Amino acid sequence: MQGIMEFIREYKYIIVPVGVWFCIQLFKLLYDIVKEKRFNFKRILQAGGMPSSHSAVVIALTTMIGKYEGLTSPIFGVSLIFSFVVMYDAAGVRRAAGKQAKLLNKIVETPGLSGVEVSERLVEVLGHTPIQVIVGALIGLVVGLII
Repeated sequence: MQGIMEFIREYKYIIVPVGVWFCIQLFKLLYDIVKEKRFNFKRILQAGGMPSSHSAVVIALTTMIGKYEGLTSPIFGVSLIFSFVVMYDAAGVRRAAGKQAKLLNKIVETPGLSGVEVSERLVEVLGHTPIQVIVGALIGLVVGLII
């Protein structure tokens, strides 16, 4: 047991964020099972939905770095900026791509409108709403402070 605790302590900057990601993705999978009444294993690897696992991961890591390395350390600054970029991407760029995918799917499915045959639908749930990003960030903050 002592060896496991030492391993976790030594690799906390990797183990904790990966654990946060896994727990949130597992939550999304279980939520979908209850809501949709079907098991979709792909859900554990898909992006999008409540809460944002991307935000939780980067904020947990940033919080831990700030806690253990200091708020004035260069690595904290890098991690904080990286976190902002990831969260902006989740709520901005990837969310816009999801909206475009939804519109394109609708166009392709409209009979006689597109004339384009597509073998599979585009993934529509790529990004996050601002609330999903904020909830993910709050989860990451709490986990980072507790660890």
